[in-house]
Amino acid sequence: MQYDERQVKEAFRLYAALAVKGYGDKEELRLYLADDVVRGLVEEFAQEVECTVIPASDKIYLVPTAISSPFHISNQTLKERYLPAHAVNADIYLMYVAIIILFGEFYDSYQNIEPTRDFLSIDQWLNTLNERLMVIKEMDPEELEKMEQEQEYNWRQVVEKWDALNDLKEKVKTQDARTRSRLSFLNTVKKFLEEQDLVKDIGEDELELTEKARTIIQRYYMEEERNRSLLSFIYEMSRKKERE
Repeated sequence: MQYDERQVKEAFRLYAALAVKGYGDKEELRLYLADDVVRGLVEEFAQEVECTVIPASDKIYLVPTAISSPFHISNQTLKERYLPAHAVNADIYLMYVAIIILFGEFYDSYQNIEPTRDFLSIDQWLNTLNERLMVIKEMDPEELEKMEQEQEYNWRQVVEKWDALNDLKEKVKTQDARTRSRLSFLNTVKKFLEEQDLVKDIGEDELELTEKARTIIQRYYMEEERNRSLLSFIYEMSRKKERE
């Protein structure tokens, strides 16, 4: 396909803007949607750095699709920007579990294409995470070890990290962000999700998903075999416990 110079320059300017900020506003979105050639070139540029371009609502986002992408947030960045001092990889694993359970609560464990609820309170998020991790904690050690090997995920470390968080002050809403409690940990995860424009605080300690989050979940999260296997494990263990 032949491209004229204007289209190539417009596409590169748009890609460069997305690469710098990670998103574009209405004008960038208009440019992306207005010209098929420009749109195709921007998507090709994004693929070269293992990213995808997602229009959502009145914005456009550059989203990494692989850990090896230069735009992927590294574990070290997560530790330095969001987690307490001396955080280790187990803290990141717990953070990831908290996020997929949050998303799972909106999508009924990812069984639906559209969210089944409009908002989720932080207390509900906390209670669900408590319930899911308690079920895993009570699993037969040999069965849990087998699941860890199959999924390449250290569930025992995740449970130990959660247990180590002080839950004596869970009802206090104004804790310092550094307080080692489960509620403050979720507030740390919430801050990360807000900065990534994935959730919005609508007041009364309630969260709703952004259009960006909905688009990413529908296009990529539900198709990611690893995420689905983790969710299936989390929720199937809970259902099994309820049947017993």
